[in-house]
Amino acid sequence: MRTLVAGIGAAVAVAALLTGCSGGNGGDGTEETGGLTAAEACGGFAKGAPVAAALKAVLGTERYEDNLSKPDEALTALRDSAAEEWSDSYRPQPVTYCGLRPAEGGQKDLKIEVGAVGKGPYLNSKLAEKVTSYDSGLEAFSSSGLGSVYFSCRPEAPAHEIVVETTVWGPAGVPETDLEQRTRLITLANATARQVATALGCADPGLVEGVPPARRS
Repeated sequence: MRTLVAGIGAAVAVAALLTGCSGGNGGDGTEETGGLTAAEACGGFAKGAPVAAALKAVLGTERYEDNLSKPDEALTALRDSAAEEWSDSYRPQPVTYCGLRPAEGGQKDLKIEVGAVGKGPYLNSKLAEKVTSYDSGLEAFSSSGLGSVYFSCRPEAPAHEIVVETTVWGPAGVPETDLEQRTRLITLANATARQVATALGCADPGLVEGVPPARRS
């Protein structure tokens, strides 16, 4: 019996040693954090410093968990829309290109949808009073809850030119008076639009790099 107890004690000690070496820290006593970095999340759309900072501020973390992202499906839907003969009744549904939430959990989440839309304008006078407009693409505007960027693209012949709407839905509960949140959301929407435009092979989408400047009234 004494030999059995001693054997169990040794096994427990070995298991604890292995756990301490490889299962909970980086070797310097600090806990390893799981999840994706900004450079890894959703194909790296937020790898640039200003976009990574916007993502961190919106979700309150530097590590993210994918939440039902469908980038390949979203791009396929856009290519299909560019090959389709449009009519007044043709209304393609947007697809979630990127969905993220904090790796450590919590209520915050972020969803970025892309889809083909008809001709603009997309910002009417009533909505214009409630959002901030930015200079990027055809139109760009944001509230504290969502931001949208529109750009034109002809993927490749024989496809026709389409307008792509990129919309980011931010966490709920942010006051409308938070103008910095508007800029963060439009920065994320614009970065996604740039990534989508590159993937589709759009020649000149007119999308700025980094943080889109607010449009002067």
